[in-house]
Amino acid sequence: MSPSSPTSPGLVPCLDQLADLALWEAELAADPAVVESALMRRLATVPDQRSTCGLRHPLVVILTLTACATLVVGSDSIAAIWQWAARTSQQVLARLGAYRDPFTGLLLVPSEKTFRRVLAGLDADALDAAISGYVADVVRREAPVPQIPDTPGPAEREQRRTEQRQCTHPAPPGLLPGAAVDGKACRGARTADGGRVFLVGAISHDHGVVLGQCQVASKRGEGPAARALLTQMDVAGMVLTLDALHTTKTTARLITEQLGAHYVLILKGNQPLARAAAQTLLAGPDAEWAATTAIDNDRGHDRTERRTIRTVTADDGLFPGARQAFRLRRDVGDLDSCWTGKEIVYGITSLPAELAGPAHLNHYGEHTGQWKIGSTGSAT
Repeated sequence: MSPSSPTSPGLVPCLDQLADLALWEAELAADPAVVESALMRRLATVPDQRSTCGLRHPLVVILTLTACATLVVGSDSIAAIWQWAARTSQQVLARLGAYRDPFTGLLLVPSEKTFRRVLAGLDADALDAAISGYVADVVRREAPVPQIPDTPGPAEREQRRTEQRQCTHPAPPGLLPGAAVDGKACRGARTADGGRVFLVGAISHDHGVVLGQCQVASKRGEGPAARALLTQMDVAGMVLTLDALHTTKTTARLITEQLGAHYVLILKGNQPLARAAAQTLLAGPDAEWAATTAIDNDRGHDRTERRTIRTVTADDGLFPGARQAFRLRRDVGDLDSCWTGKEIVYGITSLPAELAGPAHLNHYGEHTGQWKIGSTGSAT
């Protein structure tokens, strides 16, 4: 592994998840209470695989420095993590409980070699569980929200900040907490046989951070992996948005009957009967659906988008746990509102109308993959 190479395959997804937390532009070392009561408490649960003989640097110190480096400056390589950690002040090292040199009295930062060896030997699942637990603590307001730093970050992060500040689309009142369940290929990581690392994660609607994730052998294993992931999480009362790949009766029953949550699912070719039934229920001119229609207009990224959604009451006869079906038309055009493409998709939700009107479903649906198309699309 070269000095600038990413970390081991099992750790890269965890560091990637820590990087997602940087959407809050967090500087964890700014407040000792934040570090001690939230992040360090979770990281202390990760088992240390090293022998206790001659052990100097506590594992929680190494992990906390890694987390801070990843969060503050987006470091995702061993060399970059160590370089950031090497600049940590004595005051911060004291708060973290770093090792003190008995001869000089100075608190020491682990060497790059130590970072590399310790991180490579970690139990990636345990680390992932600790990180997910910390995220859940913050999202549920059981831990303080990390503070925004005054110093500018890397160019990519500054671009992300700018885009977030330009987002003025208001969310409708009364939204339930939600998470988008989706799979992705992890950059910078390879399996033992050289293949790509695939993850399935649950991402918070509100904060855009990963609440939980697991690794799958290939994209074909996303469905079972997503169900296994959700059973390990506390999602009661949440709205889970999933793309068409996860639209199965097994997943719908799991979410509504066992987990006590709600779903928003897209109907496509893998559920032809339910999709055809939804098309029939939602057919007709726009004028007939005015009472159960919501329209959202967005401008940004050099284009204009208009999303028009109509809803109708449904029941278990359409799909397990279904309480509404919806039809969404999405038009895309340039900034002069010259429409260049459209797409129509159908979906179902276990949310009854009193909990989610058309505007709410439009908002929840933005977190599913099928809600997003390119500059052109096909009509259905």
